[in-house]
Amino acid sequence: MRPNAGNPRKPADMLKAQTTAPARTPLAERYHEDGYCFPVDILSRDEAAHYRSQLETLEARIAGSRVGNKGQLNYPQVIFKFAAELVRHPALLDIVEQIIGPDILVWGGTFFTKEPHTDSYVSWHQDMRYWGLDDTDGQVSAWLALSPVTVANGCMRFVPGSHKGAMVEHNDTFANDNFLTRGQEAAVEINENDTVQVELAPGQASFHHGKLLHASAPNHSDERRIGFAINFIAPHVRQTVASQDFGILVRGEDRYGNFVHVPWPKEDLSKDALSWHNRILNSQNEAMYDGAEDAER
Repeated sequence: MRPNAGNPRKPADMLKAQTTAPARTPLAERYHEDGYCFPVDILSRDEAAHYRSQLETLEARIAGSRVGNKGQLNYPQVIFKFAAELVRHPALLDIVEQIIGPDILVWGGTFFTKEPHTDSYVSWHQDMRYWGLDDTDGQVSAWLALSPVTVANGCMRFVPGSHKGAMVEHNDTFANDNFLTRGQEAAVEINENDTVQVELAPGQASFHHGKLLHASAPNHSDERRIGFAINFIAPHVRQTVASQDFGILVRGEDRYGNFVHVPWPKEDLSKDALSWHNRILNSQNEAMYDGAEDAER
C-alpha cells in the first residue's frame, strides 16, 4: 500500500472482501465515520487485466458514438456483458451489503478514464447534490481500478467526514476539461492538507458516500488511468426529480418498485440494450441537469 500524501488518517490495512455481512461490521463502521473505506481487494490482477482488455476492445467499437455525457461511457453495465459481470461480482456486493443492506440495486455506472498527459480533472463536489435521490444513506459508490491509480495519474481525493451535516452549495462551470456533467464545483474552501489521496492497485476498489466531498487531478503521467464507478442503492430509495428512473437488481429483493428493472445485456451493443441505455441516460439527465441554465451534454 502506497503512502497517502497529506493524509491525516491512514486508510485501513488491505481489506479483504468478506463472504458474510454482519450488522455494523468494522468496515461499515469505518465507512460511516469517515465517509469512505479503501483499499478493498475485489479482483485479482489477472482478472483486472482481463476486464481492462474487454473494455479496451469494446472502446474501439463505440468510437464516435454518444454513450454518455461529455464523452463519458455511462451505464456500461446495460450495453456490455463484461460490465454487467463486474457490477454483480460477489466480492463487490459483499462489501456493499455491509454498508446498505442485503437488497441491492445498481443505479448508475461510469468508466472514468484519463488518458496520459491530459488535463481532464474532477472538481470538488458531492454526488448526491445532483442525483435526485431521497435517502443519502441508502446508497454507496464503488470505484474499481482496472489500472494502477496513483497521485501521478490523477487518483481521487477525499475530505474525511465531509459526508456529515448539510449539503454544501455548488456552482456550475461547464468547464471543458471537467469530467463532471455540469462542471459542478462545491462552493467551499478545501485545505489540501486535510485530504486523502486514494491510490489503488488494479483490482482494488474504494467505497464512498454520496455526500462525501471528492475530486481528482489531471493525469500528467505516461500511463492510462482507468476506473469503473458503480453506484449502488437500496430499493427503498426514491427518485424525487426525474419522472422515471431505472435500476438493476443484483442481490436480494425489491419490495418497493420505485425503479424500472433493466434486463442484463444478452450481447454487447445489441439494439435492445442500446435502447435501454438511451432511456436511462435521458431519464437520469432530468435529475442531473435539473436547474442548469446551460446543459451542454
